[in-house]
Amino acid sequence: MPQSIDRSLGTWDDIGALAREFNLMVDGVFNHVSGESDWFRRFLRDEPPFRDWFIVVQDEPDLSQVVRPRTLPLLTKFETAAGPKRVWTTFGPDQVDNNVKNPDVLLALLDVLLLYVKEGARFVRLDAIAYLWKEIGTSCIHLPQTHHVIQLMRAVLDVVAPDIMLITETNVAHRDNVSYFGDGTNEAQLVYNFALPPLVLHSLVTGNADALSRWATTLSLPSRRVAFLNFLASHDGIGVTPAAGILTSAELENLVTVAQRRGGFVSYRRNHDGTSSPYELNINYLDALSDQSDPSEQVQIDRFVTAHAIMLAMPGLPAIYVHSLIGSRGDRAGAEASGMPRRVNRQRLVLADLERELDDRASRRSQVLRRLLALLDRRRTTPAFQPAGGADVMQLDPRVFALQRFSPDRNEQAVCLHNVSPDRVAVIGESLAPYETRWLIG
Repeated sequence: MPQSIDRSLGTWDDIGALAREFNLMVDGVFNHVSGESDWFRRFLRDEPPFRDWFIVVQDEPDLSQVVRPRTLPLLTKFETAAGPKRVWTTFGPDQVDNNVKNPDVLLALLDVLLLYVKEGARFVRLDAIAYLWKEIGTSCIHLPQTHHVIQLMRAVLDVVAPDIMLITETNVAHRDNVSYFGDGTNEAQLVYNFALPPLVLHSLVTGNADALSRWATTLSLPSRRVAFLNFLASHDGIGVTPAAGILTSAELENLVTVAQRRGGFVSYRRNHDGTSSPYELNINYLDALSDQSDPSEQVQIDRFVTAHAIMLAMPGLPAIYVHSLIGSRGDRAGAEASGMPRRVNRQRLVLADLERELDDRASRRSQVLRRLLALLDRRRTTPAFQPAGGADVMQLDPRVFALQRFSPDRNEQAVCLHNVSPDRVAVIGESLAPYETRWLIG
């Protein structure tokens, strides 16, 4: 089934041009489609091929076990040419879930996957893939059938395009998140490391890296053919659920309080018993690290750069959100005007203004960009930071997150020291200033 691009945005030729210059990652949104999409409009018109492309729920089945990251109703009533129907909408009425049990739907999604590959995708991000398969009477998350679909996608790609990598985006508890590696050969090659953002935030908020260090010692991979995709910020927010069981309830609640106090919002999810729990902190990461009682922007920048140095030192593949790379602040006014909490970290920029700020070496944006680029350059040119290399957590001082990295052949190493506290700390002959990062390459 042919797929097109909005002509006002460009064409597939433009995508191809990007793919020739960069390793391109595309968003594979297979769990749902827009309520304005051609597929769903044809469903609303009751066209025969599309009558069973979405999940219509009849009568009053027990849906109390369904896990979802929203407090909106799970089912949305739509008027169709065949009468009113209640349709499954995990993420809200504007995003309608596909009926992947229908073989025609599954084949259509595979066509989309292969189209992305044909047009130059190097990585395919499987958006919200944990919710793909629905079985009434179950949680409808992490079901075996969902893993089987991912295994099918991997098997297809292994035959026609074995260099393409799947990345699963599953903002869930860490133990469930890592299940999408499969056996290390049959599911995703990369998994978003969702526990990392809240743990790094907790470390710099409290000045104590113990929780982060303990968790980092537990990280393991089912094979050398997979890796974590490490990140701190995104267009969404900082997931709270991934840190459950790693941080205490009181520590998680403190992050919620900090986010609200520093200009952010909190998104909630619906629990089985009808109550709601924090799901995501919708806040710009620089804002989350900026204590309003400390007016020094330089200290805020130091915290922010140290947070990213921790992420960059971790074994795996690093990713930096564009607004983090250029030192953006949150757009609370935009979020409030739109009614969308996630809009806070999606500020629209004026190119001329951005260029002017980046040209000013004293500006926040320029400082952040230059310091992050320096870290990226050092990481890229140091064999010890290769994704397939090893890592040992060093227990030196609770205020310091210390990591020893090894090249795959163990011939080169780097000791990475990150002071997460406002104190000067002395470790292994090094004196670290507050929020200082020091990478010792040897």
